[in-house]
Amino acid sequence: MEGSSGKGYAWVISAGFNAAFAAVAAKFLLSPVIRYGLVVFFNVIMWGCYVNSLKALSSLQATVTNFATNFLTSGLAGFFLFEELLSFKWFAGAMIIVIGVLILSKSSVEKREKKD
Repeated sequence: MEGSSGKGYAWVISAGFNAAFAAVAAKFLLSPVIRYGLVVFFNVIMWGCYVNSLKALSSLQATVTNFATNFLTSGLAGFFLFEELLSFKWFAGAMIIVIGVLILSKSSVEKREKKD
């Protein structure tokens, strides 16, 4: 069960990265057809990864982890690629999100172990 959970997290983190790539692709100054094509492409990949993650994780774990990965990756991409400012509040919120995901993941694993 532990191996499938690890694969589930790999799939859902990949989904979060692809969602962030879609957001980054929407900001590039390319022709509208290429830009929207990249957004659709990354979103299709994201949904495929997300659906695969649901085979090993609960929908709550997958959704929260996908959101957290997307949020962190999009924010950092904005900072590094587009020179957007990230405030202290953003970093505080990001830390709270990461802590929440870790707590959720640990509590879900403990509940599964008690059932077995």
